[in-house]
Amino acid sequence: MSASSDSDRVTRQVIKSFLAKLQKEGEGALVRNGITEIDQALLDPFVLLVEFSFSLEAGFPDHPHRGFESVTYMLQGGIIHKYFKGHESTIKAGDVQWTTAGKGIIHSEFPEEEVNNGLQLWINLPSIHRMIEPKNLELSNLEIPRAAKDGVEVKVIAGDSMGTKSPYYTTTPIMFLDFTLKPGSQIHQTVPESWTAFAYVLEGDEGVFGSLNSLAIQAHHVVVFGPGDLVSVWNKSTSRALRFLLIAGEPIGEPLVQCGPFVMSSQEEIDMAFEDYQNAKNGFELAKSR
Repeated sequence: MSASSDSDRVTRQVIKSFLAKLQKEGEGALVRNGITEIDQALLDPFVLLVEFSFSLEAGFPDHPHRGFESVTYMLQGGIIHKYFKGHESTIKAGDVQWTTAGKGIIHSEFPEEEVNNGLQLWINLPSIHRMIEPKNLELSNLEIPRAAKDGVEVKVIAGDSMGTKSPYYTTTPIMFLDFTLKPGSQIHQTVPESWTAFAYVLEGDEGVFGSLNSLAIQAHHVVVFGPGDLVSVWNKSTSRALRFLLIAGEPIGEPLVQCGPFVMSSQEEIDMAFEDYQNAKNGFELAKSR
């Protein structure tokens, strides 16, 4: 199965792969950090990738964000989101929530069921868009476009694959594809040559990325691709499906400073974000009601 038949394309090779180690975070929460500060320059425009799992006793009370967009993708269970603008929603398994923090949001995230597992991706914003108005969009599992052929299934959360395109526009152009490859199948997905690209393996232990002679990569690993315009993946298992996210985006190439819930262009802007939040101004006015 191929997303492209152009023989002139250059296949991206794997330049780095690593395990996102499981660790505790607070009471009742387990996380795997797929992108940390050390990888931010390599993976521009992506700032953070976390796979999370938490029980009913856990959750994240009211907290602020500024300066980036996030994608929350639920794999199991559900999360209840509450915003100070009065908005409340629940995203369940298979659903996606896009949040543009922009100049500032305050929200909380709490589990809905006994077992809740998902991922959250933070995407940087260009400096000219960093302080745009916040917005929020939920897409239910049934609203996300899909395609299937020759043992390959894909959910097109952002971008396009196998002739299917996501209707959602992101401020920073990205591709976010959820692939499932049946045993013995393969995918060859085009990715803009100038974009950063990586994969995160959700399930399976015999996925081969980049070239057929590469070592198999197991679940919970991040796979970073080098230059090229084609990502090739094979499932060498004879009995088990391979599921992975393919994520790519247009690099911004600007200074980035992340500190806790804020992503800005300089330390001075980070300091200003903390000051604005503490003083309930410049996007955080609703913090006065806390």
